[in-house]
Amino acid sequence: MSGPTTKAPSKKAFHFPKTAETAAAEPAVSKRKTTKAAAEAAPETKVKATQAPVKSKTKAAPAESAAPEDKVKRPKKEKVVRDSFTMPKSDYEKISLLKQKCLANGVHVKKGELLRAGLLILEKANIEQLTAAVAAVETVKTGRPGKS
Repeated sequence: MSGPTTKAPSKKAFHFPKTAETAAAEPAVSKRKTTKAAAEAAPETKVKATQAPVKSKTKAAPAESAAPEDKVKRPKKEKVVRDSFTMPKSDYEKISLLKQKCLANGVHVKKGELLRAGLLILEKANIEQLTAAVAAVETVKTGRPGKS
């Protein structure tokens, strides 16, 4: 019997496909047989490849001038928090009446949107109006209602 032998790798290494320009610029060197000279030459060839002007088949000048004008920074959406609270049936009836009023005027509104609109109105109110509105609201026992 002869000495120990090494087994060939079972999987091929993945290499990114090269374009005609990069294939000509980079030398074909195996990763396993990399020498010091080849490692030093590789950064120099990459610098040369990045300095060369890239030619495209499409007209890039009109697209580049139009792109900054079209880009509009959108504000980040605020994170939504789901919460539950207890309200008397009379308040739910008031919400449905307000929704019907909005529909009569051609505005479709959700319950949450109505409550948020009420918050906006209360935020703009002065302290006397705010305290009067809070005093007019009856207190409700918190938690889930019992089975009836």
